[in-house]
Amino acid sequence: MRILLTTLIFSLIATLSIAQEIYRLKKGDTIEVAVFQEPNLNRQLIVAPDGRISFPLVGRIRAAGLSIDAVENTLKDRLKKFYQNDLDLTVLLVNASGGQDEDKFVPVVYVTGEVKNPGPFAIKTRTTILQALALSGGLGPFAAKGRILVRRTSKGKDYVFPFDYRSVESGSEIVGNITLRHGDVVVVPERGLFE
Repeated sequence: MRILLTTLIFSLIATLSIAQEIYRLKKGDTIEVAVFQEPNLNRQLIVAPDGRISFPLVGRIRAAGLSIDAVENTLKDRLKKFYQNDLDLTVLLVNASGGQDEDKFVPVVYVTGEVKNPGPFAIKTRTTILQALALSGGLGPFAAKGRILVRRTSKGKDYVFPFDYRSVESGSEIVGNITLRHGDVVVVPERGLFE
């Protein structure tokens, strides 16, 4: 019985390993990055509509069309200049987007970065940046409140809209709280050392 159970466990691990190498990431997929030596870097990321992910110290890198192992290797390669020893970094697929059924189109925005629950969120008409941040559970403890951006691609052009969350906290007029469109990505960066 033990031999059968051991064989079953090894075959499951081998199958998952092969699936991880074969599966190609798509827009809307959620991955989890875990860095053993730096738990502050652990996070879930969404592959944005432009096919990229954002990661601290690395910036924006292409992920759509790559295997999970390829993304893992790219992150390790880009991070190695910041660390003396090799990083124990793992990337796992948390949720495959699976695409959307054309008959049941639901507009979606993506909230990524230093928020409590990053991910894609179905929106209704007239959803603002502030409302999207609320859908994501609010800002994380290390959010750069003055550098929140919305990235939008329209007719082949990229647009960036700044949003200053500090105006919400101070109670003054909310600056830059635009209405979001399908495919918009709200990026909440991690604050710098002296922010």
